[in-house]
Amino acid sequence: MSEGVRYPGVVLITGAAAGMGAGHARALAERGVHVCVADVADTAEVVAGIRDAGGAASGHALDVTDPAAWARVVDEIRAAHGALGGLVNNAGISRRLEFLDTSDEVWERVMLINLFGPFYGMKAVAELMRDSGGGSIVNISSISGQIGYFSPAYSSSKWGLTGLSKSAAGNFAKWGIRVNSVHPGLVDTALLDGADAFVQAAVRSIPAGRTARPEEITDVVLHLLSDRSTYMTGSEVTVDGGLVSNGLYHRIVTDSGGDLS
Repeated sequence: MSEGVRYPGVVLITGAAAGMGAGHARALAERGVHVCVADVADTAEVVAGIRDAGGAASGHALDVTDPAAWARVVDEIRAAHGALGGLVNNAGISRRLEFLDTSDEVWERVMLINLFGPFYGMKAVAELMRDSGGGSIVNISSISGQIGYFSPAYSSSKWGLTGLSKSAAGNFAKWGIRVNSVHPGLVDTALLDGADAFVQAAVRSIPAGRTARPEEITDVVLHLLSDRSTYMTGSEVTVDGGLVSNGLYHRIVTDSGGDLS
């Protein structure tokens, strides 16, 4: 475990079979945490990799849109460990579709995974975390939950998750459970595959001049799970290279060639 920093003994991460979720899991395991790797996809490879590296992990089949599946996973964790100190609601999907191109089916699917899933998850773990002495919940939202984004399904789900996180923070504070949301900007993951023109245009508006590395988001997740953030709850942590705060004027300056006279 990292010197001077304490983490929960057991943390559950959704959408952890690949991508940033798997990265969060590996980083926590390196710090002595038992990671419960949950996904609708096969988690065996991530779990085996963690164990081979000397860490502790268990795999759990979880469809985040199914409350019964959440209850089963929490029962598995209770039986195996008797406690749970952290939850990372990482599972999510993105559909870059404008309003009239968004079918009812896409709308429902995005909302179910990105918003209903975290609601079901927080509801499922709350009592076990309460009985474990409290802990930390980290909800992976997006800057699309802070601005007007062109994709109504994704934006609405992430705005909803922002509000849901704040509501849960108020409800769970009495149990010593903190709830915060992380709002990444563009991150270099598979979610951006095939969106080269979109990414290139977006990067011109990012003051930092690049997309985020996945480990930069992991660092924020680690901080929020650790005892270095014990007075943070109901917070929105934006990790976007300055896009939300300064992206508009950065783009104006860039496109004007710096001539603002």
